Amino acid sequence: MFRKAFSCLLVFAASGVASLLFAQAPPPHNVPAAPVPAELAAPVAEAEAAIVKSDWKTAEAKLDPYLATHPNDGRALFDAGYVADAQDRLDDAAGFYRRATQANGRSFEAHLSLGLLLARQGKPEEARPELLTATALDPGDGGPALKARAWRALAQLDATSDATQASTELLEVLKLTPETPADTLLAAQLAEATGQPEIAEAAYRRMLAKDSTSAAAQAGLAHLLIKQKRYPEAEALLRGALAQAPDDPALTAQLASVLAAQDNAEALPLLEKLHATHLQDAAITRMLADMRAEAGDIPGSDKLYMALLAVQPDDVDLLVAHGQNLIRQLKYAEAVVSFDKASRMAPSDGDAWSGLAFAASKTGQPDVTLHALTMRSKVLPELPSTYFLWATAYDTLHQKDQAIAYYHHFLAAAAGKFPDQEWQAKQRLLLLEKKSVPGR
Repeated sequence: MFRKAFSCLLVFAASGVASLLFAQAPPPHNVPAAPVPAELAAPVAEAEAAIVKSDWKTAEAKLDPYLATHPNDGRALFDAGYVADAQDRLDDAAGFYRRATQANGRSFEAHLSLGLLLARQGKPEEARPELLTATALDPGDGGPALKARAWRALAQLDATSDATQASTELLEVLKLTPETPADTLLAAQLAEATGQPEIAEAAYRRMLAKDSTSAAAQAGLAHLLIKQKRYPEAEALLRGALAQAPDDPALTAQLASVLAAQDNAEALPLLEKLHATHLQDAAITRMLADMRAEAGDIPGSDKLYMALLAVQPDDVDLLVAHGQNLIRQLKYAEAVVSFDKASRMAPSDGDAWSGLAFAASKTGQPDVTLHALTMRSKVLPELPSTYFLWATAYDTLHQKDQAIAYYHHFLAAAAGKFPDQEWQAKQRLLLLEKKSVPGR
């Protein structure tokens, strides 16, 4: 849970870079989308003159009647899309841009602008083919810089789903234009995602050498150091970064996680203070809930989880964390409900099945326990605790052979680490194996 909330904050730290990459492109008009009839060129030219001045109303007044009689003029359609885009009428803009690509499939600016808009709308599956098409077209007078814009957006779009592909696309960018800070940051993130931490660290440090105040680079490097458990280095980096930006939520959360990993008592108060100034930030709230639980404040932790569940009732991670807190409070019946819902929503979540198996065993539901253990075994290896649950569930159901087998599995795996349960298992085996001997 803590790791998931922390990753959300890292995404937040880098989101500004992504939003810039997907921002509306300039209206180059380098490649006319379609020939404009000479006798009707004036309205389009006048509209484009108005666009240069950001006079959207005048541009619309020229384009609307023109498109009413020339609905397949690709250049005018692109202009209309650009005007709608600039006014944040994104659905209208997408419609015009799409019509422009249909009117002239070789219009670089129409494909690029449509791809960028769809990316901003959170439609990567639709955005990707438009951007990919743009990379294969002539950008006209926009030249390499504008084509690099298409490759950059494509790399950013692919970064979360296919880091290797995104790395290839970033190389295309660097063939066309010098490396920008955003390129360096993305290169670091992609190197980390593809298992090249040394290259990632070098890129983060290269970026910080150019801009020591880059919160995204500071957060990225700190994340890398934390993953490698280089806590003193991460702490020094973060304290220095927070001296420059004391209110940065991502950096503060990272420092709290580093301090917690080193059992520093400063961690919880730091995160409590951050939460007090970011009450609506779900990622920070999740982190605080997890840290309170680690500190033994189970009621305080669960209060936060319940508040989050009121907004996101179907969040599996929240349901599992809430269920774990209920178990710690001995509220087993309520825990069964939370784990059952989580396991139904995410059948591959081993933690949900683990929790359900334990809570069901505590409420006298051996059939539910066995089902949960069966499902858990598909995604997670067995542990001494699960062997014990198997054994006691079978024992409760009077299935002696299975109970005996699992008690033996438990004793072999426990190896003296669970004395109370081991004593219980040995006592049950004495009785069960005695009853299994013929003639006794």
